[in-house]
Amino acid sequence: MDNLQGNNRVGNQQSKIFVNNMMESAIRIGLLFMLIVWTYDIIRPFVIPVLWGAIIAVALMPLTHKLEKAFKGRRGLAATALAILGIALLVIPFVLVSGSIFDGVSRTIEVLQSGDVTIPGPTQKVADIPVIGDKLYEIWALFSTNLEKAVQHFLPEIKTAVGTIASVIGSSLATLMMFIISLAIAAGFMSHAEKISDAVSTIAVRVVGQNGEQWTTLTAATIRSVLLGVVGVAFIQSMLIGSAMFVFDVPAAGLITLGVLILGIAQLPALIVVLPVIFYVFSTQDTTPATIFTIWVLIAGVSDNFLKPLLMGRGVDVPMPVILIGAIGGMLTAGIIGLFLGAVVLAIWYELFMAWLKADKEQEAEQARVLEGECPESKLEAVTSEVK
Repeated sequence: MDNLQGNNRVGNQQSKIFVNNMMESAIRIGLLFMLIVWTYDIIRPFVIPVLWGAIIAVALMPLTHKLEKAFKGRRGLAATALAILGIALLVIPFVLVSGSIFDGVSRTIEVLQSGDVTIPGPTQKVADIPVIGDKLYEIWALFSTNLEKAVQHFLPEIKTAVGTIASVIGSSLATLMMFIISLAIAAGFMSHAEKISDAVSTIAVRVVGQNGEQWTTLTAATIRSVLLGVVGVAFIQSMLIGSAMFVFDVPAAGLITLGVLILGIAQLPALIVVLPVIFYVFSTQDTTPATIFTIWVLIAGVSDNFLKPLLMGRGVDVPMPVILIGAIGGMLTAGIIGLFLGAVVLAIWYELFMAWLKADKEQEAEQARVLEGECPESKLEAVTSEVK
């Protein structure tokens, strides 16, 4: 009986100790969770600029090494020069485009206030455009003959378009400021690349084990691959189409080229912009130059289909379709930054999947090596020769 009571007391004490330990663990985990949530709320405004800064730094690091030699080993100066150049490439086109839009709106307002508005009527070529020709001819004719009635009829659409343009300009300004901050952060990353790389590798190894360092290398290579295969191809395609726009004197050629670049980065077909321009060229120019223009821009419009396989995936042991699917899926999920994040995530998952597939074969090979190591013939022959 005494033994039974003693066992009960021991069991009760163990139960109390277990409950106390569980409560203490729950409190500690809860406090840690609250700390993580508060920390994330504090750093959340800086997450996207820091991510972009890291992506830009990884992409520009090879160029930084080349400039470093030109600046006699001054890494900070080379990184700062690249950051200033990047900011200039962002700000100057934005200022020019904004100024062009402002001047156009100002002239339009002045013309409307003066009442001296003359819109040339459409030609028969406009009506001959398949599917949309008749409707386009009718709307164009209405604006050329009775502008006031046309404006009143399409006033809701005009208000929507103006609101959309204003929203796009506002978001573009916010994006511009974010990229300026990201370029400044990238300059800091590039100036201290070795220390940051060692820290990232250490964290990765601590979190995921021995594959961490390999994955950091894979991440950098994937970012460069996406930059070359997506952004690089979009730039080449926009230059090919833009040159045709300028050669054939298409109005707003610069804006159209910028639109093609944005569509290319967003992995949308450039023909969305090109086809309306083809219709315009056929309606305003002779058949021969219009045909040459059409062939030129159509070839440039589909050039990404053979440029991507050539450029995407270079320097990475991951198949090009995996990177492309990751880039497109990531962009649909997280915007432009998802181009890089999606490709990196899918590349890492691909490596994990392939490692899982090869695990049994590697284990069998390791066992075979162990068995051979117990009495290898080469060692036996070496010992025999020494005895002789």
